[in-house]
Amino acid sequence: MTFAPVLHSEWIKIRTLRSTLWALLAVVLATAAFSALAGLDSDGTDSDPLFAAFFGVTFGQAAAVAFGTTVVSSEFKGGALRLTLAAVPHRGRWFAAKAVAIGVPALAVGLLAGLVSLAVGQAVLGDRASGLSPAEGLRGVVGCGVYLALMALLAAGLTALLRSGVATLSILIPFLLIVSFVVGGVSGGIADFLPDKAGQVVLHETSDGALGPWTGLGVTALWTAAALAAGAWGVRRRDA
Repeated sequence: MTFAPVLHSEWIKIRTLRSTLWALLAVVLATAAFSALAGLDSDGTDSDPLFAAFFGVTFGQAAAVAFGTTVVSSEFKGGALRLTLAAVPHRGRWFAAKAVAIGVPALAVGLLAGLVSLAVGQAVLGDRASGLSPAEGLRGVVGCGVYLALMALLAAGLTALLRSGVATLSILIPFLLIVSFVVGGVSGGIADFLPDKAGQVVLHETSDGALGPWTGLGVTALWTAAALAAGAWGVRRRDA
C-alpha cells in the first residue's frame, strides 16, 4: 500500500475518534481562555504584551499533548495495532502517516488558537497592547501553531515508545506545568534548551536567553524529532 491511502486511513481514524476532536477543540478554548484571564489579571505593567496575549499557550499545550497521545495510544488497545499492521505491513510507512495525520491538524488548530488568542489578548489588554506591531503578532500566531504541532508530535513519539497514553501523560503534563518551571528557576541557562522553554521564546517580544524565536523552535523541533525517532524504533522493533 502506498503512502497516500495509508495517510487517508489514519485521517479517518482521527475524524471518527471523538476524544481526539475534543482535544483539538480544547487546544483553542484553553489557549484563548487563559490568555483572556491573564490579561484581565494583569496590573497594567506588562513588559511583554506579546507573551501576555499568548499566555494561554502554556495550558493549550496540555490539550495538544493529549491529542497526540490519544491518537497513538488508541492503536495499543484491543489489538488495534495488529489489524493496522496487517493492512500496512510497512511499519515505518504507517508511523510516518500517523505523524503527518497528527501534525497537520495540530498545526491548523494551533494557528487558529494563535489567531483567537491574539485577538482576545489584544482586546483584553487594550492600550497595553498598543505597542505590538503586526509583524510581532504574525510571528506569535505562526509560532503558536508550529509550537503546538511540535508538542503534539513529541507526545505521539513518546507514546509510541512507551506504548501507553497514561505513562506519556503522567510524564509530560507534570513536566510542562510544574517541573519545567522549577528547573527553570534553579538551573540557569540549561532550562533555555528544554522543549517548552525553547519553543515559547517565539511568543516573547524579546529574549534574554541564549535562543532567539526561530532557533528556540528549532530546539523544540530537535526534541520532537528525537521522540519520533524513538517511537519509530519502538514500533519497528517490538511485537504488535
